[in-house]
Amino acid sequence: MERLIEHDLLKWKNRPDRKPLIIHGARQVGKSHTLLEFGKANYGNVAYFFLENNERLQAVFNNGIDKISTLFLDLGQLSGQTITPGGTLVIFDEIQACPAAITALKRIQETANEYHVACAGSLLGLALNRDAKYSFPVGKVDILNMYPMNFKEFLMAANRKGLADMIGEHFEKDKKLSSPMHELALEEYRVYSAVGGMPECVQEYANRGDFDFVRAKQLAICEIYTNDMVKYCTRTEAMRNIAAYNSVPAQLAKENKKFQFNIIRSGARSKDFADSIIWLEKANIVIKVPKTNEGKMPLAGYEDLLSFKIYLSDVGLLAAKSSLPASAILTGAYGGEMRGAVTENFVAQELAANRIRPYYWESRGTAELDFVIQQQDKIVPIEAKAGANTKAKSLDSFRKKYNIEKSIRVSAKNFGYENGIKSVPLYAVWCIAPDVAL
Repeated sequence: MERLIEHDLLKWKNRPDRKPLIIHGARQVGKSHTLLEFGKANYGNVAYFFLENNERLQAVFNNGIDKISTLFLDLGQLSGQTITPGGTLVIFDEIQACPAAITALKRIQETANEYHVACAGSLLGLALNRDAKYSFPVGKVDILNMYPMNFKEFLMAANRKGLADMIGEHFEKDKKLSSPMHELALEEYRVYSAVGGMPECVQEYANRGDFDFVRAKQLAICEIYTNDMVKYCTRTEAMRNIAAYNSVPAQLAKENKKFQFNIIRSGARSKDFADSIIWLEKANIVIKVPKTNEGKMPLAGYEDLLSFKIYLSDVGLLAAKSSLPASAILTGAYGGEMRGAVTENFVAQELAANRIRPYYWESRGTAELDFVIQQQDKIVPIEAKAGANTKAKSLDSFRKKYNIEKSIRVSAKNFGYENGIKSVPLYAVWCIAPDVAL
């Protein structure tokens, strides 16, 4: 399955100032597979090293490195590959399992940057925090964040690249899709809302078309995440992290989707679970959307540090954790609040995959706007609707208060542009770019 991050990997390979690369992201988003596919397509050979539970390999780093040239000779022997500068892609997988390997990247960058080294890791900062001897090589590595497959990648995996291209073209021109294509795209969006973007789940759906098998994969991934909480935390920390993680569906199923700690446990306070929110965000298994108190530049300068929403990193995992049947998602036959939650989670996920940091806004409890983003030097409000009913008092209120010229309304309606509002169908959120103004 083609991943859009491959374009970034090719740019990294060809950069004269290239540094060792770390692809960071939640487990199961496809980091290792993507690096292997990229390496086999763009290099003479690939030397792959899986660091987790590999004592012999870890010892190469833990015992100290006299010369970086010797390191690559040793690695060549372990892998059975001849490692050549520029001709071999060296992959360190699950690099967080060996903190010494992470810190070794600094020496590679400083003394042997002719070697092409790419790493895949989850929980990197969290793993280093457990061992004070090691530190992250700040400024000595390139970093790419990887997310679940977005809707465009899902369409490509479903052999609908033509539809994806059509959506992109019509987004640029604010031109309506034909009714058959619009309905087809909405159908695919609903399928994606049930399947999500975790590659194993997408592949399972492509192979079988059976949502029961997809759901089994989704629940298995959720279990992997909770197992990591136990593995990398104390017992008390793990219990709190799991409780906060499990509360997300309930947080989103209410009308006011602001994260409330007493939903986790009766009487819970922010000081009890604040570290859990940080852990979940650093593990890339949730998306934190903070509140902005003003619709002004820069949004980060007006962030309310005490108010935020939490979405899961993948809308399919939200459906699984909510025990929401795929049949209900495909037909839209489920509760209004949860339907809105699925829609908002999808939009948050698509924005995050495009490296856009979204905020939300509210005005003294009388109006609430789902998302506010920054495009170049413009503030852009985004209203997200599950259906075709697009009346949005909050969007109008925000626009008037901050004299907003252009805004976005995401819904089931077709493309269009009227009175400064760009109508973006749900299936086209991936077209919203951080550096291209409307």
